[in-house]
Amino acid sequence: MTGPDGVSITPAEVEALFTRSDGSYFFARWGRPIVPVVFGVDDTTLPVIKGAVEAVVALAGHQLSETDPEMGANLMMFFFREWDELLAVPDLVQLVEGLGPMVAGLKARGANQYRHFRFDADGSIRAAFVFVRMDAALADLPAADLALVQAVQVIVLWSDRAFARCSPVARAGGAGDEAGGVMVLRPELAALIRAGYDPVMPAVARDASHALRLAARIG
Repeated sequence: MTGPDGVSITPAEVEALFTRSDGSYFFARWGRPIVPVVFGVDDTTLPVIKGAVEAVVALAGHQLSETDPEMGANLMMFFFREWDELLAVPDLVQLVEGLGPMVAGLKARGANQYRHFRFDADGSIRAAFVFVRMDAALADLPAADLALVQAVQVIVLWSDRAFARCSPVARAGGAGDEAGGVMVLRPELAALIRAGYDPVMPAVARDASHALRLAARIG
């Protein structure tokens, strides 16, 4: 389907973005205002990361807040060099169930990022933890680009394989130079996020017919 701004995405493409490796369809958006906090970056990088989060939240039509009544902060973003550093973070083991085995598995796979979600009783997103190991590949990325990618991937619960082959962002305005231009969210994903946060749409969906409704709102 093609939207009024020329954005095109099919129901099958939408469905694939929320169909997990086990074949189940699961869409969820945040059910409460987002309160971000960032660890492991310097004072110049901090506003860049928070700015990316604010931009994606504004795109969705959702809200930020100064504090979450239960957790204080509910979007925690960690940037570090080695996975073992997470095991030394005070109280993190209470917030992220199975932290030790998780770290061991990520180390074994050589992973450089991971996102862990917690959910409210209705299935909407209650909290998210973003873990980014700054290996050589990620260290070469501009902070703004890295921040945008991470912000996009926590605004809704995408499939665990949604961006395995294609990044959620692309360069724009590069005048033919792949290294030029600025990094922007792919327009079809921007439209999809807005549709997912439309008040008439459910905060949580486990039936693939939801993908048809999302695609229809874009088209």
